Amino acid sequence: STANTPEDDAPNRYSRTERTTYSRYSRDANSSGSSVPSNALEKRIEELERELAKERQENARLMKITQDKEELIGKLKEEIDLLNR
Repeated sequence: STANTPEDDAPNRYSRTERTTYSRYSRDANSSGSSVPSNALEKRIEELERELAKERQENARLMKITQDKEELIGKLKEEIDLLNR
């Protein structure tokens, strides 16, 4: 069966992000006179990207705190075991 050849997978050749980016730019290029909404959308995208960066930074900070506390718990368990002996 030749239905599963890689050439038939052309729509899936690019990642979803690349397709979304391409269609966003092509839409902007085709729209005339509607620069205010696209500017508002671009500002919203930038705002969301900044918010995402802050959330990722906070997530990384919380993960480090969690790892540090797990290490401390492990050390305390070892110390408890030694004291019980």
